[in-house]
Amino acid sequence: MTGWAGLVRDDEVRRYDLGPQHPLRPERVSLTWALLDAYAVEELPHVRRLPAAAASDEDLLRVHTPQFVDATRRAGHGERGSWAGFGYGPGDNPIFPDMHEAAAAVCGASIAAARAVRSGTVTHAFNAAGGLHHAMPARASGFCVYDDPAVAIAWLLHDGVERVAYVDVDVHHGDGPQAIFADDPRVLTISLHESGRFLFPGTGHVGDAGAGAAARTVVNVPLPPGTGDSAWLAAFRAVVSPLVEAFSPQVLVSQLGCDTHATDPLAHLRLTTAAYRQTAAALHTLAHECAEGRWVATGGGGYQWARVVPRAWAIAFAEMAGVELEDRLPQVWIEQAQRLLGAEVPVTLSEPQLEADPDADAEAADVVDQVRRRFFPGSHSDSGPGG
Repeated sequence: MTGWAGLVRDDEVRRYDLGPQHPLRPERVSLTWALLDAYAVEELPHVRRLPAAAASDEDLLRVHTPQFVDATRRAGHGERGSWAGFGYGPGDNPIFPDMHEAAAAVCGASIAAARAVRSGTVTHAFNAAGGLHHAMPARASGFCVYDDPAVAIAWLLHDGVERVAYVDVDVHHGDGPQAIFADDPRVLTISLHESGRFLFPGTGHVGDAGAGAAARTVVNVPLPPGTGDSAWLAAFRAVVSPLVEAFSPQVLVSQLGCDTHATDPLAHLRLTTAAYRQTAAALHTLAHECAEGRWVATGGGGYQWARVVPRAWAIAFAEMAGVELEDRLPQVWIEQAQRLLGAEVPVTLSEPQLEADPDADAEAADVVDQVRRRFFPGSHSDSGPGG
């Protein structure tokens, strides 16, 4: 399963910087690019660097309200105003300089990935800076100003794509795309995440549903704290693969948050890079089996910004590019990452297997059973989305 793979690189996305004390660090994107450079992935003949331009207001307004876009622009330009109603203020979404321009650059990078896949310039495309999946039509939320996965999906629909499957593997519920497309039967949204009983944003329950004709195109798999590789992957295979196959999308869009890692400071799942490797391979297979290879991927959460995120996303892009990376990380990258972090980083892509938590894994299996009873009451051929 090889084809052209595109990596979106635009220095403007690094302006998306919520401050030095904020957990969402722009260095995670820079270190991902640096790791791919150290592995010489872009030198492969079937890999292309994709340029990007900021999303236009027209692009943004397919998802966000005019009032919100205007408020974001004005707040980022230092105007005084009542911005709290738009989600801005101390905490998750502090106002930062040129906030609109930085967020529009991230959205533009995800559109560039979508455009390249849609046009056939590449088969798969990745925007590491993207995945800001908590932003809502009229407010910022959860470190996210504009919702770039939703903006890219809306661009694809505007360009004539009839069905898009969105698969979100971030530890936090993909609440933005779900809310934005909950009444649109052209978009299937699937989110695997830590249960909202324990983690922001507190949503994404099994019983959530879309509206009207889209009632069966909203799928959530809320997993308990402590879920490890085996149980997480079992949930993916039992739910994501058959539902995407039944929906038969023309494009697969994925959000590849890696805050599911066992060491992530903001959540409680226990995944390792082995799960990221298998997830990327499964998504790659789905793209080719269901969407003629068309796969748009974004980054997402991940707050071990030097130790985990670059390795996770290098693994994902290597899968897109059909290349096997050496397990030992390039020494030049290790030294760069350690200088930025001020501490040691892992020296291999792989990690030791963690001992499973039997109670968490049993609860995860029960959640999967609940989801399957909801979406596969009989044979999935007559009960899944699009079936």
